[in-house]
Amino acid sequence: MPLIVLICVYAVSTLGLVLIPGVDDQGQVWRMDFFHAFYFVSFMGSTIGFGEVPYPFTPGQRMWTLVCIYATVIAWLYAIGSSLAILQDKGFLRLMRSRRFTQKVKALKEPFYLVCGYGTTGREVVLGLERRGIRSVVIDIRQERIDSVELEEWALPAYSLCADASLPDNLDMAGLQKSNCLGVLALTDRDNVNLAISIASKLVMPKRLVISRSENQVTTANLASFGTDLVIDPFKKFADYLGLAVRHPHQHLVIDWLLNPDHRPLSSIYKHAKGRWVLCGYGRFGRALANAMKSDETEITIIEPDATRAGERADWVKGVGTEAVTLTAARVADAVGIIAGTPDDADNLSILMTARQLNPKLTTVVRQNQAANKLMFDNSNADYVMQPGHTVAIQILAHLRTPLLGLFFDHLRQMDEVWSHTLINRISDAVGDTRVDSRSFVVGDEQTPAIAAAIRAGQTVNLRVLMKKPNDRTKELECFALLHKREAEVQLTPGELLELQLGDELLFCGQYADLKSQLWTLENHQTLSYILTGQNDNPNPVLRWIRSFNA
Repeated sequence: MPLIVLICVYAVSTLGLVLIPGVDDQGQVWRMDFFHAFYFVSFMGSTIGFGEVPYPFTPGQRMWTLVCIYATVIAWLYAIGSSLAILQDKGFLRLMRSRRFTQKVKALKEPFYLVCGYGTTGREVVLGLERRGIRSVVIDIRQERIDSVELEEWALPAYSLCADASLPDNLDMAGLQKSNCLGVLALTDRDNVNLAISIASKLVMPKRLVISRSENQVTTANLASFGTDLVIDPFKKFADYLGLAVRHPHQHLVIDWLLNPDHRPLSSIYKHAKGRWVLCGYGRFGRALANAMKSDETEITIIEPDATRAGERADWVKGVGTEAVTLTAARVADAVGIIAGTPDDADNLSILMTARQLNPKLTTVVRQNQAANKLMFDNSNADYVMQPGHTVAIQILAHLRTPLLGLFFDHLRQMDEVWSHTLINRISDAVGDTRVDSRSFVVGDEQTPAIAAAIRAGQTVNLRVLMKKPNDRTKELECFALLHKREAEVQLTPGELLELQLGDELLFCGQYADLKSQLWTLENHQTLSYILTGQNDNPNPVLRWIRSFNA
């Protein structure tokens, strides 16, 4: 409309100057042509001050010029004001962002993950993917979160859009149907939205990987019913994690080292004592912990202000746990550990500080509800901090990085503590105090072309070959196999003499640099030939020199 008004005013002004007769320097009647009339209106409407052209105006022309001056000034004020209002309109800005976002996603050729929700979980996942060189496309309904994505200084910036991820059209706009979309991650803080995202993704692209967060048992069951690839309940995951720390500390340490970038020290295994625990807060998180820690050697005393939640439990004390009187009634002085699991961060920290005054030897577990309170919890010196977003993020990143980890953990839980103790010592010998990394791969042309070619040629390739340094076959890499899967048969920590076959699935752990060096053996035919035969038959001296620095 502002543009139409401006065009109409200029058109009428120009036409008036053409129709109104003037007088030339000879006193003859003269009329402007359209070009000179438009030229005059253009500089008069915007600047006012070039004078009358090409001859002095008659009174009629000057009267029309006065009309044009006020008309064009008003038209320009209206046009500029309306344009500025449009440019500041939130709907218009969303539309422009949406169009730019759509163009970027359409032009995207590299593999990417579609991340729905950019809270604590979403940010950790996007950051973890960026460190692995994988781009993310982010959708979140809150504009301030999208703004924070755009402010991140990443080498591989994420594409982001403020939109409702539960609407299929928005998922499609974000690249759901693109062939280079690796998977959809439903990580919002609302279960019904995550459910809608997962259903839409599986209906539109049934073979697309879908991972969802869920904090409700009904939603978890619903997600599993239509084939969601991975459903993560942060409360249940942390409850299982802490339950292992109490009942099977060596198994817990193995899982912690393989999942967490900043794993617990080996010495922490001796901090776990058997006995009674005090649990403050008996909501969904508290009940999950109580069920996970239940055993013949572990008793739990509940502190809960709501009698309906406590039910008929005999070991129940009414209260929050922030007062010394309540903790004393729960006999915290002779307990081995306390769990501050209420939905309020201030209460949880208060429980922690009060309990330590009554019993300094307690093993402490605290729940962090808000990511903004990270500084306080980092300085709380708690043995375990449960942050739901972080719990979900590390599970997702581990699954995306190493799909076989979940299968390994399932079989690990069937082993005894002696076996787990031996394994954690072996991992410690391999990595020392550095971060434990892991990698899984399938023996075949796609991930291990050199190994696949050697097997087809009739050569014997065993696990020991994969553990040799690519530049010196007499030395070993600091890594070893955690799991070997051949069809339905699964073997933990297979022996080095195991002969590989096409289709075998392997899970390795070790130092990051050594697992990276292992790729030379898996992918490079000359490197594998050197390890198998001891002869460096690579005719290219430059490649031989480069390989000498990659081990």
